[in-house]
This record gives sequence, structure tokens and C-alpha cells, in this order.
Amino acid sequence: MKHLALSILTFISVFFLFDSSHAQLNQGKPAILNEIGVDENLGDKIPQDLRFVNSEGETVRIGDLIEKGKPVLLNPLYYECPILCGVVLDAVFKVVDELQWTPGKDYTIISFSIDPGETPAIAAESKNKYLSDLDRPGAGEGWHFLTGSQESIDKLTEAIGFRYKYDESNDQYYHLASIMLLSPQAEVVRYLYGATFSEFNLRNALYEAADGKIGSAVDKVVLYCFSYDPDSQSYVPVALNIMKLGGLATVIILGIFLGVFWKRERNSTQPPKIEIDR
Repeated sequence: MKHLALSILTFISVFFLFDSSHAQLNQGKPAILNEIGVDENLGDKIPQDLRFVNSEGETVRIGDLIEKGKPVLLNPLYYECPILCGVVLDAVFKVVDELQWTPGKDYTIISFSIDPGETPAIAAESKNKYLSDLDRPGAGEGWHFLTGSQESIDKLTEAIGFRYKYDESNDQYYHLASIMLLSPQAEVVRYLYGATFSEFNLRNALYEAADGKIGSAVDKVVLYCFSYDPDSQSYVPVALNIMKLGGLATVIILGIFLGVFWKRERNSTQPPKIEIDR
């Protein structure tokens, strides 16, 4: 099973990395690859009335997991995936561990299974594994591991444009490695791809999803200088913003210098005080 899944992933990588001139050397890609992918529904809102079951076996409403002012990292997967989902979940854990911001306090993570046959007990195993290794107080309140019905799964994956395919002959779900960032209003803001995620890219995406209402003053200054480039699928420097900040810094430094100069000049022009002995 693992070898078959790895082969499918290899095919996916080949067809994304090589252009049509290389592809014509193949006799034809597997039909299943035409049915999986990600359609970026940027600006769309996910249905907040969808109901899933959390790792404690409680039915929860998606909208109730999205807290006021906090962006959301949405992580579609299935817990018993032999390769890719575990790799992506490991990557999410790694970048969350590197990030100074904490789930529950600064943002929310929703990992949900695309397999309606998976149970809350399976979700609980994953949650216990990752949260115990994360060692962040309060993170368990902000990282949700969900399972759900086929209807709820279909509606949520359709809303975020996440196309996957179940191969009955191999009992496997095939999909691309991706996560989505939502605003506190449940609006799809950004997609990140791959089996690894940059801490800087995730921090930018969360900052963008929160509309700048997250992070310290230093974060706001640094992240202001970057914007998302769809071609490189990462955040790149924005020359205009850097120039604006540079100009502002110049004005501030000049203002401080002139202030000190004028103060000294004023003190030097004042007549000296004459003391009279009595």
C-alpha cells in the first residue's frame, strides 16, 4: 500500500514540475490525477453551520470554533493516511512549534478528516500525539481534530476547493499537500502548499488573514514589507513598502537630530545667568 501511494505522489510531483514538452514523452497520466487538486476560492466563506465531531466525541459547529479576531489554519487530511497526510501534519506541527504565536491564544487550527469512516478515537490519538509534543499551555483549546459525515466533508472541501479522490481498490484517498488560511470571518484568504511550510510564510499568512490584528509592533513593521507571490507560492519583499518605511525612518531620525540641534542652539543663545553676592 505504501509503495502504491508513494508512486501516486511521485506521479503528482512529475506532472507539476515538468511542462507539456516533457509530459508528451509519457503515454498518458493516470486519470485519477485529473480529479484531484486545489481550486483557490479566495474570498469565499466556508459554511459555518457545518457540524463535525471533535476528538472528545462531541458534536461541534464549525462556526463556533472560529473565535473573534483569530485567524484559522485549516488542515484537511485523514488520520490513517499511510504517507502524505502524516507528512503534512508533521510539517504543520513543526512550523507551529517554530512559530512564537500559540494556537488558542493567537490563532486556531482545525484539522479535519476527509474520511467519513474515521472515528473520534482515531482523531484523539493524533491530538494526544501532537499536543503532548508541542508543549504549549492552552494549545489544546485552539487545535481541533475533527471527524465528520460525508455530507459535511463534501460541503467543507467544496467551499475551500480541495478536490480529492478515494480509490476503492486500494482503500486510499489521493489529494495534494495543502493548507488554507481563513480570516476570523471564515473567509478563505491564503493557500500554502507542500510537505514543508516556512515559519515566515505561515506567520505572514496568519498576519494577512487576521488583517494585521495579530503580532507585536515589530511583526507589523517586518510583515508590512512582504506580500504573497503566487508564482513562487511564498512571500516576497515589496520594494514600495520598504521605501516607505525607509523614508519614514529617515524623517524620524532627521526629526530627532534637528530637535537635539535646535535645543542646543537655543541654550547657547540664552544670556548667562549673573549671580549677585549680597
